[in-house]
Amino acid sequence: MPDPGLEKLMRANLLEVFGERDAARRAEAIRRTYTPDVVFADVEGRVEGHEALDLKVREILDGAPGLVFRPDGDFYQVQDMGYLAWALGPEGAPPVVRGTDMGFVRDGLLAKVYTVLFR
Repeated sequence: MPDPGLEKLMRANLLEVFGERDAARRAEAIRRTYTPDVVFADVEGRVEGHEALDLKVREILDGAPGLVFRPDGDFYQVQDMGYLAWALGPEGAPPVVRGTDMGFVRDGLLAKVYTVLFR
């Protein structure tokens, strides 16, 4: 049975952090979703910590004006790892990119998040 806490964290990662364009709301979501030493990694590299993660999210959102993140499938869990697929595209239109996030929880917060892109 999936842990509802991990599912909530994975959805917050997608919608309240990567999907949030308001800097103050995003900063608050980062504080309540990730460990202070969080590691985020994708095809472009790796960042560590809240400030670096916030900068990464801002870069992604600045490069995707008019696009929104949305879940693209069910949540899955294996022990301390959560898996959530997503899509990015214009509201109500087909996505321009799809991907999946794999998050690892420690002490009730996401400590590592790995993103894989599908084109």
